[in-house]
Amino acid sequence: MLNHITGPGMMLEPFLLTWPPYLQSIIRGGYLAVQSFFILSGFVLAQSYGTARWNRTTLTRYGMARFARIYPAYFFSLILIVPFMIETFVKRHLAADRQLALIADYTFVLQGWTGAMGVGWNTPAWSLSCEFFFYLCFPLLLLWFRDGTMRRTLPVLALSFVTPIILAHAGVPAGWKPFHHLSDFVAGIAASNIFLRLHRTAPWLRDRGHWLYIPALIGGLAIITHPEVLSGTLANLNTILRPLNVAALVGLALGGGISARLLSTARAQYLGKVSYSMYILHVPLLWWYSRTTLDIMGDRLHIVTSLAYLGIVVVASSATFERVEDPANRAIRDRVAARLRPAAVQAAA
Repeated sequence: MLNHITGPGMMLEPFLLTWPPYLQSIIRGGYLAVQSFFILSGFVLAQSYGTARWNRTTLTRYGMARFARIYPAYFFSLILIVPFMIETFVKRHLAADRQLALIADYTFVLQGWTGAMGVGWNTPAWSLSCEFFFYLCFPLLLLWFRDGTMRRTLPVLALSFVTPIILAHAGVPAGWKPFHHLSDFVAGIAASNIFLRLHRTAPWLRDRGHWLYIPALIGGLAIITHPEVLSGTLANLNTILRPLNVAALVGLALGGGISARLLSTARAQYLGKVSYSMYILHVPLLWWYSRTTLDIMGDRLHIVTSLAYLGIVVVASSATFERVEDPANRAIRDRVAARLRPAAVQAAA
């Protein structure tokens, strides 16, 4: 959110320019956290479905659960941006086919495949294209990772570190983001296997995960604030951050240290639950905030308007989670379970 309210003409930019350069680099590198989200997604799914046995029933439950996890809150974000979509169509005099293409891209979550779209109604939504692609790949990936052995896990993890470089040099279009970010998701599944292995075979590491995540976090901040060290190499920031993200995630899962304790508090866990709503709603809410509050207040009080915006996003996202995201998630899952139950009973008979 801080990253999206900085930059030319944004409300926090004048204040950010007064900060030390290294802090500016961290805020401007906020987009890099999407990789952490993808790795965490692979980790969580592997933890949840690691022992699943795929058949028609379990695949249906899995698919609808993934749809229920993402689309209801996303659909609510679409409703919020409809007025701005109409405004764009009218002001730019877009042809009907272009309008239909944009509507289809947003409705069917295709932004991650189409490259630059020329509109910024909800820019973070491209990552949902990646997530849906990852969800389709996950049952097949799990067949490889299921046994949890390091002889299968470590080679694929190592390959995930270099695959995006290979894809870029092979000419795979940069606009096909799901292909380029699949390595992040695969690294998350591998991280889950590593965590489980360490948890079983190295009990002395339990509650000592800070030995892993503190160096990883320090290393990540160092490379974000000094990206010039990568000049002349094949690597970019995402390449270097991928193994550091894996180490940080495994360390935090093992627990220990003040960071892990803070993230384990009830309040932090609740913010974690509503974080997806924050992620997918903060740009649509920024459109509305700019048209209402900022147009009235002008470009003064940068800190006040920025803090007010962040507060609005947190409150609105909490309400969306309680009233839209979580109820819709439960309703879809329950409906699918009710439809599958008679078939399961018949099969058992």
